[in-house]
Amino acid sequence: MSGILPGVETPHIALVTCAALPELDDDERLLIAPLEAHGARVTPAVWDDPMIDWARFDLAIVRSAWDYTGRRAEFVEWARRVPRLANPAAVIAWNTDKRYLAELAAAGIPTVPTTWLAPADPISLPAGGTVVVKPSVGAGSFGAERFDLDDEPQARHARDHAAGLQAAGQVVMVQPYIQTVDSYGEAGLVMLRGEYSHAITKGAMLGGPREAVAGLYKSETIERRQASSAELELAGAVLDVLPWPASTLLYARVDMLRDHEGRPILIELELTEPSLFVTHAPGAAQRFAAAVMAHLGLPGA
Repeated sequence: MSGILPGVETPHIALVTCAALPELDDDERLLIAPLEAHGARVTPAVWDDPMIDWARFDLAIVRSAWDYTGRRAEFVEWARRVPRLANPAAVIAWNTDKRYLAELAAAGIPTVPTTWLAPADPISLPAGGTVVVKPSVGAGSFGAERFDLDDEPQARHARDHAAGLQAAGQVVMVQPYIQTVDSYGEAGLVMLRGEYSHAITKGAMLGGPREAVAGLYKSETIERRQASSAELELAGAVLDVLPWPASTLLYARVDMLRDHEGRPILIELELTEPSLFVTHAPGAAQRFAAAVMAHLGLPGA
């Protein structure tokens, strides 16, 4: 739902975060000044703080609520109680379980091939090769591990890791490790109200130990990127097949790899709380603020 509350001249915007980052992270704080330049009042707000009256905000924008993964049902229920939320609760419910990838693949979107193992399913892994085993509900690369199944100790660890995720009630994802990530990285295209804003490259995340930041996500190597025409085409195609018009989504980040022929394939679609990496794109924070104003139907877009 968008639109400013009746009779309000200055929109009050919550940037939704978590208790570990009550004042947002460095990237998110860069959004405050451009929003204030449009006349908005901006408040960081922890999503599970029981003292917050969410109805007082003209818009609550989910940003760094990265601790929800162990409490997904609670997070989705919270989203349903927030009267003006971006992205909306229905989007969050759909996007916080990566089984949405199966729907996108069925709609014709090229995605990383995935085998899904429910908690009660027998563990079935490929006979060999390098795979990634991870939970269908997760963020920040936690729970995602790479294994060489041609190495018997690693194969045993892969089965143990899958079993541990199942024991925790998780649906397990088994995917081939896309080797091109080692040379090309992972592209993330940021879309604001369905329009391309900027892109970044993430370095390979699963090649070795990485520092955990605030216990929420693994540290990343990020660089500015110029999206290719093929990447832009894939991002547009992904948004086109969603159940919601792309223009109603305040933000989206479409993450993709390259297949062995160099074609982009979807690895994740981030509609809930993606880092926007505005630090790496001059003007991105201002574009975000303008998109917020347009979402509210206010001047300044």
